[in-house]
Amino acid sequence: MSTFESAEASSPPPPTTVLGWREWVGLPDWGVVHVKAKVDTGARTSALHAHDLAPFTRDDAAWVRFSIHPFQASDRDAVEVEAPVIEEREVRSSNGEVDLRPVVVTDVVLGGRTRSVEVTLTQRDAMGFRMLVGREAMRGAFLVDPAKSYLGGRPRRPKRRRTR
Repeated sequence: MSTFESAEASSPPPPTTVLGWREWVGLPDWGVVHVKAKVDTGARTSALHAHDLAPFTRDDAAWVRFSIHPFQASDRDAVEVEAPVIEEREVRSSNGEVDLRPVVVTDVVLGGRTRSVEVTLTQRDAMGFRMLVGREAMRGAFLVDPAKSYLGGRPRRPKRRRTR
C-alpha cells in the first residue's frame, strides 16, 4: 500500500456542506442575524468590518468595543458589541499591507452549521463585503464551489437591504 493510500484511508470523511463564494452568515453571540460575507480560501483567518474600534481594559484583560453595520452602504441596524481580545495579530491584506488587528472569538452560523471562529477586526470600508470567511473557519466542515452563491440560503426579503 502506498503512503497516499494509507493517508487517504485514515482521513476523516469529506465535508458534506458546500458553500458558494459568497454567503449570508449569522453572528448569534452579537445579535447579528445576517451579514453578507465573502468565502475566501486564500485568507487564513476570518475578518469582520468593525466601526469605531475602541480598545479598553476589563478585569485586567484586553477588550474591544465596536459596532457592526450588517448591511453595506448603510449604518442602519448597527449593533454595538464588546468582546475580549484573545491576541493582536499581524495580518497581510490582499494589497500586501500589514497591520496589527485585534482577534476575538465568536460563534458563526455558516451553511446551517454553527462554529466557534477567530475573527480579526478591521476597517473594510473599501471592500465589497462586511465579512470575509477564512479557511480556518471552514476547515474540515465545508467545500467551496466558486461558481455558486448563497448555497446556505438567503434572508427573507424584509430582512435584506439593497447592497452594492
